Amino acid sequence: MKYQTTDFRNGLKIEIEGKPFIVVSFAHINPGKGSAFVRAKIKNLITGQVLERTYKAGVDTVDVPNMDEKEMEYTYGDMDGFNFMDMETYESVHLSHDQVGDAKLYLQDGIRVAILYFNERPISIDLPNFVELVVTQTDPGLKGDTAQGGSKKAIMDTGLQVSVPLFIEEGEKLKIDTRTGEYVERVKS
Repeated sequence: MKYQTTDFRNGLKIEIEGKPFIVVSFAHINPGKGSAFVRAKIKNLITGQVLERTYKAGVDTVDVPNMDEKEMEYTYGDMDGFNFMDMETYESVHLSHDQVGDAKLYLQDGIRVAILYFNERPISIDLPNFVELVVTQTDPGLKGDTAQGGSKKAIMDTGLQVSVPLFIEEGEKLKIDTRTGEYVERVKS
């Protein structure tokens, strides 16, 4: 099975030369002279390398990858990487530090993630869009500093550093967007 250039959309997973990629961004370009084409920015799901490719619109195709996703629960991290458990079979899956990448800053005991498989081998994880983390370190906000709607740095319990409003204090639970790494709101306990 193949994808046409008209199937391209952000987040589409494709296969090129036996390697899995995800479409980061794309643009249909119709020059005044010559045939239309699609310029796509794609990211290798194994190495993280970002490439830019050009395809003839309506002519070129790319392969549909043999990919699967399984929901699993994060159990613990060790020197070699991170361990997840399939909640249906109780089978344990291990991913290396490279495979998890920056997603490690959002992992906490019991969080459910989607493990992405390529040709039946686990290659990476997809986080939920939002996680709740606790502030472990931040400077106290000074009275009167809020006129400009200022912000300060806060370090979360996973080691993630986030820019937060001045009224946030240590020990508070915050909702963080995993796609941008930004503070969303305080979580009421």
